[in-house]
Amino acid sequence: MKKIETFCPVRDILSQFGDKWSVLVLILLEDRQVLRFSELAKAIPDVSQKMLTVTLRSLESYHLVARKVYPEVPPRVEYSLTELGQSLLRPMHSLIDWALDHKDECLK
Repeated sequence: MKKIETFCPVRDILSQFGDKWSVLVLILLEDRQVLRFSELAKAIPDVSQKMLTVTLRSLESYHLVARKVYPEVPPRVEYSLTELGQSLLRPMHSLIDWALDHKDECLK
């Protein structure tokens, strides 16, 4: 078995996008390609504005989500998946499928 120290980078990375809001944002961007902040907020009604902002910044800092600002008044900002973000979707869907298949066993 590997030493626990070897798992620290994995833990650090997973902690950045393994929360419920990040997963929902990634799935929404996969489905709709490009979304504005207000569209994301409407699609996830129980997330606070602050938490959505924190989530998007975190996903952007890990290069999973791209943020594009248009020089308009008021400014228009759009979010989309990066190539790296798209590469995360396959393993993420596997985990989602596993969770759906085993939810009854896990929630006993």
